[in-house]
Amino acid sequence: MMEAVEFVHAEGWDVAPTLFALVPTALVADQLAGLEDESAPLTLIVQEEIPAHIQPGSDELGDYLTRLAWPEEVAGVILAQEIIFREKAEAAEASRPQQARPARLFSGVLREEGLELTLLQIRPTEEELEAAGPFAQDEIQLRGGPEVAPAVIGALRYSLDNE
Repeated sequence: MMEAVEFVHAEGWDVAPTLFALVPTALVADQLAGLEDESAPLTLIVQEEIPAHIQPGSDELGDYLTRLAWPEEVAGVILAQEIIFREKAEAAEASRPQQARPARLFSGVLREEGLELTLLQIRPTEEELEAAGPFAQDEIQLRGGPEVAPAVIGALRYSLDNE
């Protein structure tokens, strides 16, 4: 997941959703010289661009994902997309309403192990970047938890189960 986070972070903000396949490194080691790293059993492969008319967080994106079918060699998938995020009411201070903020949502599932993970990266404001120093834009702060983006996880899992 962190490799996908770092890849998307390097692209900057205001980009289209990015879809990644996770494949066993042994399958692609011959094509990619120097990739015999046994500590990384899976390799992240960026997929072709999602059609430009499909917006992040849309029902159309969910529909697109559920129409995908991955070969059995694909061990998992990760979707990175920019969304607008608002804290849940119980998580926010009662005295101060939370503003909606741009964020990145990284959602991934593995086929066999049944593992799933969703991480959220809130886009820092210009003021936050300025206050944090000259290299603040390089810092990646993530958070996640159970039941984050269950519809996205469900669509990704469904795409792995398609035949």
